[in-house]
Amino acid sequence: QVQLVESGGGLVQPGGSLRLSCQASGATLNHYYVAWFRQGPGKDQEEVVCISHLDGNNYYADAVKGRFTISRDDAKAMVYLQMTSLKPEDTAIYTCNMVPHIWGQGTQVTVSS
Repeated sequence: QVQLVESGGGLVQPGGSLRLSCQASGATLNHYYVAWFRQGPGKDQEEVVCISHLDGNNYYADAVKGRFTISRDDAKAMVYLQMTSLKPEDTAIYTCNMVPHIWGQGTQVTVSS
């Protein structure tokens, strides 16, 4: 059974940084796109970033370009989301997705002073 487990969320002040991790078990990531989605309070879920397993091209939502960086370590079955210059509007539950069908449980990120 394939599982994804996120970690690294928490409370951070505006302008701060966090690094989220997504650990896969039961499968390797080598053959998958992996994405991070988020859902803020009262908002629809949105795709934030996606990392390719093929050509190194990654997708970033306009709202996070220049602030968030996604990376992967397939040997460790890990995907990371480095978030910098965090804003209150980044507050959300962040969920990892092995595209398209495998989802983690999510980790809460709260940006507040």
